[in-house]
Amino acid sequence: MEDEIFEQRTDLSKLNNAVEQIKAALAHIIVGQHHAIDLILAGLLADGHILIEGVPGVAKTLTAKLIAKAIDARYSRIQFTPDLMPSDVLGTSVFNPKNSEFEFRRGPIFGNIILIDEINRSPAKTQSALFEVMEERQVTIDGTTYKMDEPFIVLATQNPIEQEGTYRLPEAQLDRFIFKIEIKYPTLEEEISIITRQHQQNPTDQLSHIKPVLSTQDIISLRQQVKGLHVEPKLLEFTAKIIHETRNNKSLYLGGSPRASLAIINAAKAMAAIKGRDFITPDDIIGVAAPVLRHRIMLTPDKEMEGVTPDEVVAQIIQKIEVPR
Repeated sequence: MEDEIFEQRTDLSKLNNAVEQIKAALAHIIVGQHHAIDLILAGLLADGHILIEGVPGVAKTLTAKLIAKAIDARYSRIQFTPDLMPSDVLGTSVFNPKNSEFEFRRGPIFGNIILIDEINRSPAKTQSALFEVMEERQVTIDGTTYKMDEPFIVLATQNPIEQEGTYRLPEAQLDRFIFKIEIKYPTLEEEISIITRQHQQNPTDQLSHIKPVLSTQDIISLRQQVKGLHVEPKLLEFTAKIIHETRNNKSLYLGGSPRASLAIINAAKAMAAIKGRDFITPDDIIGVAAPVLRHRIMLTPDKEMEGVTPDEVVAQIIQKIEVPR
């Protein structure tokens, strides 16, 4: 009876149908990575930017590109390189001799879904160009502000920091990503499946099968639906305790900001909606805690030397806190 009341309160059928269609389309091309795909879709529904990390060759860019292809929106791809300048991303003013005035030529950042490939290949000067547009959804050039069209989401891929030719992203920029998704190497069975598929089929033909499932207006309305999902006060308190503990943990040099608290709640709402529920549970919060926090917290140097990971610290923090029932 309770489930029937919840179902009548918020009809998630359109959202769930769209998610299933996107997943089914991706399953023909991407082997495994189910959790990563769920997180990308949750980030999209929670109006958050997403950082995807993995070694070269694990289909980070392909996954992001396929998600973008499933949405009928303006899509641009920017390849970050060491010589990329801020104007190459945002745009620049060009002198028009016909009217003797400068005109602003928009850069590739002006779109709905922006795939930034290998974001950590560019130095801090170019990274800083993204601060305003990622947070405020606008660009200011020569004193003029240009608003971005909704929806606006950045899907960025990066190689592990230890790899040659990479720069560590500034903490302020990392905090603007709702998730950091880690793509691992496939299992032996998955790798055999990948090789078999690539051997038997033409990847170009596969890409043509991905058809748009959602329009930009659909995304905007579904985000409003997700935003309105029910959250018990005790779950808000549970989230605040997790973040508060990151700021007082001996293993951490830097804890989560209030933006991290909001990101956990918004992400938990999106994950609940993907699962067909219009209310969140403690498991939703626990499930998104690591992807939301792993790029926001910083380990102390001694813990880093010991090989401790941010995910392990997050798990230890959650274990200490009583889970609301």
